[in-house]
Amino acid sequence: QVQLVESGGGLVQAGGSLRLSCTASGRTISFYAMGWFRQAPGKEREFVAALSWTGAITPYADSVKGRFTISRDDPKNSVYLQMNRLKPEDTAVYYCAARPPGQYASLSSPANYDSWGQGTQVTVSS
Repeated sequence: QVQLVESGGGLVQAGGSLRLSCTASGRTISFYAMGWFRQAPGKEREFVAALSWTGAITPYADSVKGRFTISRDDPKNSVYLQMNRLKPEDTAVYYCAARPPGQYASLSSPANYDSWGQGTQVTVSS
């Protein structure tokens, strides 16, 4: 199983930007499907963005489309989430998730991922 560690969270004013990083160990994630999810207090974990194992599909939640970008850096065995024009409603703990290649289940369901990081807090002030 792959181990994932997120970083890059913090406190930012509305309209600002943050870049979250997810670094993997234990496996090379070059052909893994990778996802970012978030969970706000009192709410269920929700899908943010994903990158299919082929790299050809990059779905985004409607709430972040046009503001967030997911990307992969294979030499660094890492995945990133660039978050621009942040809003207070983006405040949450953000989690990175991974699943091995060759699977075709929905990228937006947390249940379809095998490995999770511990999360990084993002707080957007108004």
